[in-house]
Amino acid sequence: MSFLKRWRTSFFLFFAVLGPGFITAAVDNDAGGILTYSQAGAQYGYHLVWTMLPITLALIVVQEMCARMGVVTGKGLSDLIREEFGLRMTFFIMLLLVVVNFGNVIAEFSGVAGAIELFHISKYISVPISALAVWLLVVKGDYKSVEKIFLAASGFYVCYIIAGFLAQPVWHEALVETVTVPGRAVWSDRNYVYMTVGVIGTTITPWMQFYLQSSVVEKGINIKQYAASRMDVIVGSIFSDVVAWFIIVACAATLYTHGMRNINVPADAAQAMKPLAGNFAGLLFSAGLFNASFFAASVLPISTAYSVCEGLGFESGVDKSFRQAPFFYWLYTLLIVAGAAVVLIPNFPLVTMTILSQVLNGVLLPFVLYFMLKLINNKELMGEHTNSTWFNIVAWATAVIVIGLTVVMLWQQLHQVFAKG
Repeated sequence: MSFLKRWRTSFFLFFAVLGPGFITAAVDNDAGGILTYSQAGAQYGYHLVWTMLPITLALIVVQEMCARMGVVTGKGLSDLIREEFGLRMTFFIMLLLVVVNFGNVIAEFSGVAGAIELFHISKYISVPISALAVWLLVVKGDYKSVEKIFLAASGFYVCYIIAGFLAQPVWHEALVETVTVPGRAVWSDRNYVYMTVGVIGTTITPWMQFYLQSSVVEKGINIKQYAASRMDVIVGSIFSDVVAWFIIVACAATLYTHGMRNINVPADAAQAMKPLAGNFAGLLFSAGLFNASFFAASVLPISTAYSVCEGLGFESGVDKSFRQAPFFYWLYTLLIVAGAAVVLIPNFPLVTMTILSQVLNGVLLPFVLYFMLKLINNKELMGEHTNSTWFNIVAWATAVIVIGLTVVMLWQQLHQVFAKG
């Protein structure tokens, strides 16, 4: 009976703190992520699904450290960077973060436009309405209501799981490829290496770490709730990568099988899937794209505003009014308005802008991971909650691998940009 009572207490405690980890991981499957996973399935079939296992482990490790720092210190990541590394370094990181996230916001509104245009609605209608809805959601809401809406939006990612089943993949082949690392021969294909790095590199991004830790702090999660918060991170990471797995599988079973290998924007995958897997599968893929893009267009500006305000010492938080945190809300507003406006510019090079934001993402990520690992191992800051020896080995190995992959992806993207130029 005592075991049942403990289990029931843990169960309710988990749902009490559910939010930051689950939302952060879910938003990672944004328009850029969906495009990358769709391309992986369309170009290489099931031969890249093996990446989901190391991706999930890396995501859990990095996100758990952020959640732990938030719980123990009660401060956001940018706040800790300013205190430990100085204002000058913080200002540089925040400036780069704003530029990177602005590029991502543009990509999200581009995803909104592409998804809605599949239903024959002009982007000049869908984008302004979506931008206004995103703005009102945060400015007129409080933390609890906004979090509930974000959690509901996270649930809509199940559309991709259903679409994956409707695509009728070869399940045995998909599952075998998931646990099989390809042999040496495939690594001589430069495009395969590039896509592998892209799939892994699209998972851990700088904004996620800042947003997760800020959300943990604003939610008021304390050290007694840490175990439940850690489970929130683990469940969110697994759910996010299960969705990613199904996106790859759905495109492998339809686009790759029928020789349709090129996807320029995420909406291309939804459009191409309709005659191959049925209108309902295409409709679900389109709905998932809209949800993911709208969802990320809400979270990314909030993450940026949180990070900059914490790093530079301004008031921030969804629970505060416009008058209490003017810089927070004005920065949030500016990112939304400017991001939506750019998408409405005729013939604007959205693909080039997306590549540029990923390049800058690659520049920023190694710095963020380095700061995180220095902070998490600071005994004066974390007390008894620093990394254990084995966890430190895994964490540093994850950081080194992610940094190495980021450098490779950065080089590949720069090469691609100069080659086109």
